[in-house]
Amino acid sequence: MNSREKQLQAFDRLLTIMDELRAQCPWDKKQTMETLRHLTIEETYELGDAILDNDLNEIKKELGDVLLHIVFYSKIGSETHDFDIADVCNGICEKLISRHPHIYGDVKVDNEADVKRNWENLKLKEGKTSVLEGVPKSLPALVKANRIQEKVAGVGFDWEEPNQVWEKVEEELYEFKDEVDLGNRDAMESEFGDVLFSMVNYARFLDINPENALERTNKKFLKRFQYLEAKAKVLNKPLKDMTLAEMDVFWEEAKKMK
Repeated sequence: MNSREKQLQAFDRLLTIMDELRAQCPWDKKQTMETLRHLTIEETYELGDAILDNDLNEIKKELGDVLLHIVFYSKIGSETHDFDIADVCNGICEKLISRHPHIYGDVKVDNEADVKRNWENLKLKEGKTSVLEGVPKSLPALVKANRIQEKVAGVGFDWEEPNQVWEKVEEELYEFKDEVDLGNRDAMESEFGDVLFSMVNYARFLDINPENALERTNKKFLKRFQYLEAKAKVLNKPLKDMTLAEMDVFWEEAKKMK
């Protein structure tokens, strides 16, 4: 691995290149925080994909793309004299120090749960009126549900045992089934949301990240279905002309593949 000196040199090189691009490149000169926003979101998702694929070389590349965006925003901030990369770094350093009194102070903790509780309590002392203020409104619903539950659990609003959460899941499933039987569309949607929310909560108790779990299933389904499509192409038979029994043969073959 590189020495701290080499790491700092590499970061300085990136800052220099950013200065040069902002001054000389027509595209880079034109960008604003607003125009970069959707690109940043895209790069973050690409990093997430690489992590799920456990592709370390791709993770390295995507981290570089995300880092570039951080440097880019900081460069734009410096041009308006609002903040620069040093302010960004110092800001997060100060936050980390203040949020870790068990490392930089005299607070004692016994486990990870204590650290999380202290973190949320410290945020409230810093002026936040709700522990849920830190949950971005634009998060995808599944991720947001998980973050909401983690936040409130951090201040003690939580179940005590996993079996209690599973009982809640079963309760919500029964309520959803009742509304399905009644055919009440609005109530069905509401109860289905409750089922998902309770399942996310149960996943948290089992230390399963629901977003990662669902994305793994998405990837698995895509791979198997594309195998089915490939087999249908070899047979020169459109999927719409195949019976479910015929398709199931190839689906079972796909399931045996890693």
